[in-house]
Amino acid sequence: MFETKSTTVPITKVMVKEAYRKVKANKGSAGVDEESLEEFQSDLLNNLYTLWNRLSSGSYYPKPVREVLIPKANGTKRKLGIPTVSDRIAQQVIKTYLEPRLETEFHDNSYGYRPLKSAHQAVTLVRSNVRVYAWVIDMDIKSFFDEVDHELLMKALDCHVEEKWIKIYIKRWLESSSQTKDGTLILKEGKGTPQGGVISPLLSNLYLHYVLDKWFVKHYPTITFVRYADDVIVHCKNEIEAKHLLNAIRQRLQECKLRLNEETTKIVNNQNNQSIRENGPR
Repeated sequence: MFETKSTTVPITKVMVKEAYRKVKANKGSAGVDEESLEEFQSDLLNNLYTLWNRLSSGSYYPKPVREVLIPKANGTKRKLGIPTVSDRIAQQVIKTYLEPRLETEFHDNSYGYRPLKSAHQAVTLVRSNVRVYAWVIDMDIKSFFDEVDHELLMKALDCHVEEKWIKIYIKRWLESSSQTKDGTLILKEGKGTPQGGVISPLLSNLYLHYVLDKWFVKHYPTITFVRYADDVIVHCKNEIEAKHLLNAIRQRLQECKLRLNEETTKIVNNQNNQSIRENGPR
């Protein structure tokens, strides 16, 4: 249970206002309540006060996430989850509060969705690495955002977060159902974090920090890798090392309730591959 607004849930009105400004700058569509940013702004002070009051008292519960299917180049579709405006602001509050703490833990070679990190930097590092390492594992995790295990993610959070209120709100977001176009509600069943949620990239980086980054450092300290979210390039000295490491990665992902995308994951001799040299991770 929550105790007092001032000590147990230290969310201030200023934090909510700053989160709103960031959400406004990022724009985005309406959620299941069909309330747009413009409509939210029409009664801005009251809406922000209501959200702050619920967040700071522990009475905040998110609405379902609106599911949108986005066509991919290969003909399939990927799911995006769009929270309501209020829920995006609430997630931004926690992200802003928590991100500096987690950033001190993340590996330097993780580039996806991080402050002062970019895809361009990841590509630059890959280009530099392929001058030294002859082979790469170009790997992709299958349906990553749909498969993130809630129990394992909460264990990772426990390593860095003592505040119960943060973990309670994150658990509520993880467990929040998705609503399809026809209004059908889909329960999470212990896995998945919506790709499109404000907090999801931070939680996903934390998950993969333990699944891959720290695992690489502990068990394969001599290899070099570059990760951009769930796209990973692992640099190897030779084909034998690459094959051994790919099998180990496959087993590691299975232990963490994830799977390689076998159709897009491959071992490549980068000296003969123009795409890897020029473009880096997909």
